[in-house]
Amino acid sequence: FNLIHIRVIVPYFMIKTFLILISIQTFLFASQQVILVVSSDFNTSGASMECYEDDKKVFETFHVNIGKNGLGWGLGELILTKKSGEPFKKEGDKKAPAGVFKLTNIFGYKEKRNFHMPYLFASKNLICVDDVVSEYYNQIIQMPDNKPKSFEYMKRGDNQYELGIVVAHNKSGIKQKGSCIFMHVEKFDNAPTVGCTSMKLEELKQITSWLDETKNPILIQIPKSSSKEILTLFPQLRASKLLN
Repeated sequence: FNLIHIRVIVPYFMIKTFLILISIQTFLFASQQVILVVSSDFNTSGASMECYEDDKKVFETFHVNIGKNGLGWGLGELILTKKSGEPFKKEGDKKAPAGVFKLTNIFGYKEKRNFHMPYLFASKNLICVDDVVSEYYNQIIQMPDNKPKSFEYMKRGDNQYELGIVVAHNKSGIKQKGSCIFMHVEKFDNAPTVGCTSMKLEELKQITSWLDETKNPILIQIPKSSSKEILTLFPQLRASKLLN
């Protein structure tokens, strides 16, 4: 009799715990700003983007550019289902990260800007480090005395970083897992990136003016095949045409 009860009760509590965890995840992401980017598959360099506040779409759908080699699963806030054979994001693979990521800062060439997000002025000494052996790997810092072997200046000679958003991919700085991921101005129409997500300056201005750190903004960037899972975790996106 006792053994029978053990077999019944243990699965019940396991199921209950699982449902509680799912409910907590859904609750944590229930009332925030969401930038949703969906590509047709892991290999394409173009995607579509929608923006939501709670369950309301706030802008028109935009076309955006992602990695030249498409998407690869990145390191973000949630662990999503990864099917056999799907690629993982690696340093230098020219793939944009797929997953769910916090948006932490806005950056740009103007010294002072009035945003509802922390702002980074792209001074001539501000860099992002992509040197995998550096202690500063995947960090945006002022140029240190021990200059990294590989980095990019945040103040570029073109307008691609005139305005941008920092995507918190690989926050722990795990070596070779990818670095310096941003949303920024496109090089030209339909130009793929080396791992970021790019768009027109006018569209980026709309988004950066809307973002608010108190609303815990996130980027959900996925292939179409992950739509069902995202709808389960983020029911506020049920009206999205990109996910249906």
